[in-house]
Amino acid sequence: MSSSLSRRTFLRGGAVALASSLATPSLAASFFEEPGRLTTRFKKPTTASSSGDFVLADDDGRKAILHIPKTYDPKKPGAFMLALHGASGNGESMLGGQRGPADAQNVIVLSPSSRDGTWDAIRGRYSHDAAKIDQLLAQAFDRCAIDPARIAIGGFSDGATYALSLGLINGDLFTHIIAHSPGFIVKGTPHGKPKIFVSHGYQDRVLPFAQCGARIVAELTRDGYAPRFDEFNGGHTATPEMRTAALAWLNGV
Repeated sequence: MSSSLSRRTFLRGGAVALASSLATPSLAASFFEEPGRLTTRFKKPTTASSSGDFVLADDDGRKAILHIPKTYDPKKPGAFMLALHGASGNGESMLGGQRGPADAQNVIVLSPSSRDGTWDAIRGRYSHDAAKIDQLLAQAFDRCAIDPARIAIGGFSDGATYALSLGLINGDLFTHIIAHSPGFIVKGTPHGKPKIFVSHGYQDRVLPFAQCGARIVAELTRDGYAPRFDEFNGGHTATPEMRTAALAWLNGV
């Protein structure tokens, strides 16, 4: 991804036509009335799933994968994380780094792919990616026994930016937000009061620590949140240890 923070200026650009990219007229209406607002809500599953990786969507190789760890027990609802990749990544690459920590912490992971090089609202407005996520969440909730008190949205880099932004708007769905090396927050109307975990490296040259992670945490604190901020010596990365720490936090460990 670009090291320039100037892409925030994209958010001031012209309007993007949304109606053709959204799944249903009712969903399109909700996006116009309140950008980024998801319609899917938690529900108990109606189908039984075993452990493994399941492709829920495949758009020309850009897959959305549901990962259910081997320790999954449908009789014991577990934690869930919607994991969002960084710019130029995809669902498979994100899951590659998230699978080990998820297995260690018994967390179900949904890892979708953005339609383009990064998530829609990073350079425009909530549209096709948010609509797809809405559909995928409904599928995941229908398949898995999930603890409604441990529903997280998280990501790395642009995915962390998108997770923070979408998570705050839908904080009455997502109980936790995990942001590894985020860049900024796309402004929206917040709902609920999710718990927030932010990690950022002091030597990050892509999204600098002071202008990004530290500033975001300060803004969240001013807005009445109490984010956990894991600062570390390192660059633009989310190590397995950091991902594991975030999922342990999700599990209340």
